[in-house]
This record gives sequence, C-alpha cells and structure tokens, in this order.
Amino acid sequence: MDIRGNFRNKKRIVVKVGSSSIEHPETGGLDYGKMEILVRELCDLKNRGMDVILVSSGAMAVGRITAGLKGKTRETATLPENQACAAIGQSALMTTYDKLFSEYRQLTAQVLITRYSVQNNLSRYNARNTFRELLKLGAIPVVNENDTVSTFEIQCGDNDTLSAMVANLAEADLLILLSDVDGLYTDDPRRNPDARFIPEVLKIDGSLMKMGKSSTGSGLGTGGMSTKLRAAHIAVSSGADMVIASGEDMRIISEIVDGEEVGTVFHSDRDEYFDLVSYLDSMGV
Repeated sequence: MDIRGNFRNKKRIVVKVGSSSIEHPETGGLDYGKMEILVRELCDLKNRGMDVILVSSGAMAVGRITAGLKGKTRETATLPENQACAAIGQSALMTTYDKLFSEYRQLTAQVLITRYSVQNNLSRYNARNTFRELLKLGAIPVVNENDTVSTFEIQCGDNDTLSAMVANLAEADLLILLSDVDGLYTDDPRRNPDARFIPEVLKIDGSLMKMGKSSTGSGLGTGGMSTKLRAAHIAVSSGADMVIASGEDMRIISEIVDGEEVGTVFHSDRDEYFDLVSYLDSMGV
C-alpha cells in the first residue's frame, strides 16, 4: 500500500512544531527565518484545499527571554515561573505568527486548551465544534496548552501528546510531528552507531513503545521519543496517519504531503472503541 502517495489527498492536517524547531539554540530567541518558511508551507497547504491546524511550542522560552530570565531553563525554573513565562511568551509568539500569516492574507485564531478540554464531555464537545467552525471560516488555528492555568505540557512533554489530542478533537486524517529527530530508530542514533532507521510502522505494539526514549538531546523541548510514540498511538487509533520528521528545514512539510520518503510514517489503525480520556489516564497523563 502506497500510504505516502495518498498524503496529497488528505483533507485535514495537524502540524506540530517543537521548541527546537523554531528557536535559536544559542539564545532561545525565535528563528524568524524558519518560522516564515513554516507559515508559507502551511498557507500553501491551505491553497491546496486542505484544512490546517498548527500546534506550536516556544512560548515559555520566549517568555523567559522577555522577562529577563535568560539563565533559567524549563528544568531550573519553578512551576509558577514557567507558567508566568508561558503567559508572557504566548502573546509574543502569537503576535509573530499573526504578522507572518497576514503577509499571505491568511486568517488565524489562537486556541489555548488544557487536559480538561478532553476530560470533560461538554468541554470536548465545545472544543470540537470550535475547531469545526474555525476551519469552516478558513482560519488556521494556532494551538498551545494554556500553561497559565494548566501544567500538562510543562510536565508531560513538548506538545507531542497535545498535538495528538488536537488531531482527535479536530478529526484530522494526518498528524505531522516536527522536532529535532528525523524519525524513529531502533535505538538512540546519537549514542548507538548501529541504530537502524525505521521508515514505516504498520502497527504499534508493546515492543515498539518500549523503544521510546526520555531525552531529545536538544535542551529546548521536553518531549522524547516516548511522547511521540504515545502521540502516534492516539493519532492512529483516532483514524489519522502520522509522520515523525526533522524540523530543521520547514520545507519538509510539502515533501511529506507530496509523498516523498522522509521521516517515519505510522499507518492509521482506527479503533472504534478507542477512548482518549481512558488512554491518557492509563498512561498517567
């Protein structure tokens, strides 16, 4: 089955970018060049007739710089400090996205969600309806966790799981995770030169989940391979294909959609009995 060749026929795509993909590693400041290419790629998907949702990290790091806490990291700062920095940085991050998208006359919307948005039946219903209406209006929602009142993303990992939750809520048929890794390996390739790249995953099983690692090596995000595999489980069970790929060059988005052999692709494996809330509870999220 040529799963990649079918990507150009997708109707609704969620793209997640990690902190390491849109920030300068030396300073933690936003990489405007990469963000500009990212926005252009997403607008081009819109012009193809696809619905697009962006899940973006980066608010906390930007907030630390803006607040004068450059010496602090996510790990060394207190939880209240991280939440305050997220509140400060989210405004700056969204302003940047708004300016970039406006260059292409693309309507955007900020969506801040929490674990409660999924856990509560009414909130989940309202969130799903909001995504539907925004996409109907032609907007590209820019999503992050509401770190000011929630600690899900702060504690559980660089928006990987959050993006899969969004794919579930928005009924997406493709989830693209862009970060500092170019796909799934049998082991950490930075430590094991014999680690083999895995281009395609037909089914997620227990042995595959054990391959998840807890470190990205970037120092910017907190999501390791374990959170990406958790996201993959949510996405494929919800009926979406998923791709893990490197965010070093944002033009990889169009390469993925055009069916090129980049990243690791996970085949959709819809489970009509899959319950997102129960799964998150079972994973301790």
